Amino acid sequence: MSTQGHRIAIEEGSDHVRVVVNGQLLAESRRPLLLSETGYPVRYYLPPEDVRTELLKPSATHTVCPFKGTASYWSLEQGPEDIAWAYPEPHAQVAAIKDHFCFYEVELG
Repeated sequence: MSTQGHRIAIEEGSDHVRVVVNGQLLAESRRPLLLSETGYPVRYYLPPEDVRTELLKPSATHTVCPFKGTASYWSLEQGPEDIAWAYPEPHAQVAAIKDHFCFYEVELG
């Protein structure tokens, strides 16, 4: 997808992605979606089945991206706020990331 110089590309990845916060494993996946967007680092969107959602609670934070839609944020039950986000109703051009979780910090390998 490309709009006036802004580009978003999504591809299926096979990297081993782990998310560990305060020594606790929150997510682990070998099937991330890699989202490349103009001006941002590549982001790993993880399927909800690979995320320990029982450790997360919905946050009151929401942000709007003109290219992806409205993001909902998630916090740790006991810990940092707004550590992950997801697009429950993304724009059609990025529909593949629907309900996938993206974390600020991931480990590869």
